[in-house]
Amino acid sequence: MGHRACEGLDPELLQHIRECPCPCDHMGYGNFLDYQQIPPCPRYPALSRETSFNVVNQAQFLGEPHYHDVIRNYQQQHQGPNLYYPYEYDSCSCSSGSESSIRNNFRGPWCVCLVVCVVLATLTAGLGLPLALGPHELGQLSAEERLELVRKLLKDSPLVDGHNDLPWNLRKFEHNQLNRLNLSRIRSDEPWSSSKWSHTDLPKLIAGKIGAQFWSAYVPCKAQHKDAVQVTLEQIDAIERLVQREALYMQLAKTAEEIWDVHKQGKIASLIGVEGGHALGNSLAVLRTFYNLGARYLTITHSCDTAWATGQDTITRDGLSDFGKIVVREMNRLGMIVDLSHSSIYTAKSAINVSIAPVIFSHSAAYALCNSTRNVPDDLLKMVANNGGLVMVNFYAYHVACSVNASMSDVIRHINHIRAIAGIEHVGIGAGYDGINVTPSGLQDVSRYPYLFAELLADPTWSEKDVLALAGLNFLRVFQRVEEIREEFRRMDLKPSEELGPRRGVEECISKNS
Repeated sequence: MGHRACEGLDPELLQHIRECPCPCDHMGYGNFLDYQQIPPCPRYPALSRETSFNVVNQAQFLGEPHYHDVIRNYQQQHQGPNLYYPYEYDSCSCSSGSESSIRNNFRGPWCVCLVVCVVLATLTAGLGLPLALGPHELGQLSAEERLELVRKLLKDSPLVDGHNDLPWNLRKFEHNQLNRLNLSRIRSDEPWSSSKWSHTDLPKLIAGKIGAQFWSAYVPCKAQHKDAVQVTLEQIDAIERLVQREALYMQLAKTAEEIWDVHKQGKIASLIGVEGGHALGNSLAVLRTFYNLGARYLTITHSCDTAWATGQDTITRDGLSDFGKIVVREMNRLGMIVDLSHSSIYTAKSAINVSIAPVIFSHSAAYALCNSTRNVPDDLLKMVANNGGLVMVNFYAYHVACSVNASMSDVIRHINHIRAIAGIEHVGIGAGYDGINVTPSGLQDVSRYPYLFAELLADPTWSEKDVLALAGLNFLRVFQRVEEIREEFRRMDLKPSEELGPRRGVEECISKNS
């Protein structure tokens, strides 16, 4: 190295490098072999404090130099070239001189620091490599490696499933008698073990890496105009008591932030969705009561029509009535998500046009691939995208393959179709377990979600970021936006709607004051 080697170099550091026999690079300034037979370096201004290079005779420096500022000060005074000056020289130290000090060079702070850094860098690279892999590299991982990667991803970011009908099975099989229920072993007991409608227990939920689950407070259409409101209240009660019984593993959540908080605790965030607008009994007061009890979405219809909206099996051009539009606006005001699964096409289109907040289809698939009335046509998929909403893909064999012979590949086809039409930001997961009696092969119960995501990562068009969006981040974005719109209405001091719903027929059993 020539004279330029010591331009901007502190004399104390230069003397240390010349006398220190260790082969280290001294943070880019070389070692003693680089400083043989070079002209003297220019004199530096007096230093201001002692450095860690303790081999220097400090009597020759006045004022106890502050090393960090020396090179910059010299550069400013001498108008020299731009110099490189690291800020961490004080962490480097090794002795020089005696044989004993030479041996100490390799166990001093400098070398210990170097070894620690190398070890940490190696570990970080090894652990972080899977999370930094691009689509091409991901496709080269084995199935087991992809599965392990998915489990790590879902540990940090919650998987949100939009629909599970376990509460209705609790009513059918246990009559909502939960005090003796053992959720860890129900699928080994009758009638659960032999039922084609049972796919959920606690060990499988944990194995499936569920971060947040919407439990459905479902009421059949035959309860409309009868005891639908009462049955819905009983189902909400059953969900809350179930979660309380399993408090070590589950916790109720009512906001997007609470989903994150519960997930960080390692528990399953449990949310309530009311399935079927007939559960309202045509009353906005009942809607508000459901919200206050914790329900965070309402499925506008089930398979049956209500007095204000048409269900999935109706083929007329009727959609939302004027009162139905008021229901949607009141949900926006409350911060309750509008769910359009089971709605007719015209009800869905009307609701999307009316709603200020994003909407969801909590458990539907793509109509273009399977023409079930539950599924979403491409024009509606585009409307959902423009609305900022979400289609959460259902796993029912008849909805993904239009037959009993469905596989995981069929579910992936629906996910990819919705992604292609609406965009990756508008597709999620709403399996519908415990409400379906035929599942795709490979997705037989709630433990199988990670296998689905691992299979997606084998596709070079899918990245980890895409999988996390599908798994839950898309829903959390929608939920947060619904909450933001609620807050905007609160700042506007928008009052609750007091419109009366459609009157019931005289043949129905009602009191004279209804």
